[in-house]
Amino acid sequence: MTIATQVKTTLASLKSAQANLESFALNTQNKQAKQVFSQAAQTTQSVVDTLEQRVTQLEKEEPQFKGF
Repeated sequence: MTIATQVKTTLASLKSAQANLESFALNTQNKQAKQVFSQAAQTTQSVVDTLEQRVTQLEKEEPQFKGF
């Protein structure tokens, strides 16, 4: 498995985790839990944004990985 494939797989997993955290935040009635889930979702989104930039960079360096 190439680095580009690993990064893209990780990115997909993080996006899924981030969506789950947002869902948990919306579905809980506990204010403290809602805040924790929301903060975790925001932190995860920050990592997702950074990895998306890295994927773009990898695709520019190695065009054969574009679209995988």
